[in-house]
Amino acid sequence: MQTPVDLDERFGQFDEPWSPKLIARLNDYEIKAVRLSGEFVWHDHPDTDELFLVLEGSLLIQLHEQDGGDVRVGAGQLFVVPRGVQHCPRAEGEVRALLIEPAGVVNTGSAGSGALTATPDHSLVEPRA
Repeated sequence: MQTPVDLDERFGQFDEPWSPKLIARLNDYEIKAVRLSGEFVWHDHPDTDELFLVLEGSLLIQLHEQDGGDVRVGAGQLFVVPRGVQHCPRAEGEVRALLIEPAGVVNTGSAGSGALTATPDHSLVEPRA
């Protein structure tokens, strides 16, 4: 029997920031739960847009002036960073968010591997029937 994904339950299973956890799949897309705290790294995703859906807290997505400048995203809001646009998310306090992106997207994008590069974590997703 299929059951809905309980977001509070999934967020209750981890507390490390900047380490997205796969919680569902939609066609060739992954829905990831992520806790954010502090500043990330400047990066872009040359081949895909990136969607941030903020559930709790306030997220500042830093963009260069030529790309429109910084965008503040609050609880209940979402923002799509267009493909190829350099950005640097910064959480003011703890933020809970969902990321919706094509399968296999690396969180640090063009910045390459580093301390904030997430290891794919599929432990919180229900197996497909």
